[in-house]
Amino acid sequence: MDLQYFKEVEEAVKTILKAIGEDPTREGLIKTPYRVAKSFQFLCSGYKRDPKEVLNNALFPSTNSEMVIVRNIEFYSLCEHHLLPFFGRVHVGYIPDKKVVGLSKIPRIVDIYARRLQIQEQLTEEIANAIMEVVKPKGVGVVIHARHMCMEMRGVESKYSYTSTSALRGIFLEEKTRQEFFNIINTPPQNHF
Repeated sequence: MDLQYFKEVEEAVKTILKAIGEDPTREGLIKTPYRVAKSFQFLCSGYKRDPKEVLNNALFPSTNSEMVIVRNIEFYSLCEHHLLPFFGRVHVGYIPDKKVVGLSKIPRIVDIYARRLQIQEQLTEEIANAIMEVVKPKGVGVVIHARHMCMEMRGVESKYSYTSTSALRGIFLEEKTRQEFFNIINTPPQNHF
């Protein structure tokens, strides 16, 4: 446990509580600074993990040259502008070039980047770039659909709106491959395993 981290975050939370008119010594708030520090330690744990290391440790030779897609990867992140949550689903597809990556590593990469202060556009790019750089496929596509509490809880208060972003690399920039990818991720599964 990093005592300096906890001390700094707890003091910052007490300052915020006082600034909004609360009493950090009242019964319901006494442990709040510690709980917030513990929460942020988890929510921002992506800074302590290296996505390239995760991918490099799970590359396997393969003759497969068809599209591999992992759909509906849930994620939760914090908006770097307001420190409010945004969350949703990620779809990742790639076309291997002599090697494949272990399927469980794709959700791990999503989680590593999501557990950093983010904007959705950058999160989409980072996932695509990491896979392209380390796995070196013929191409990669990433699509994210997310709800943003900074839009729903404050500001415009646009309930249930969601934002979609995409990042396409390599062969996914070609119309035929792009269309195949979007057709697959937009087709509902026939059953729910």
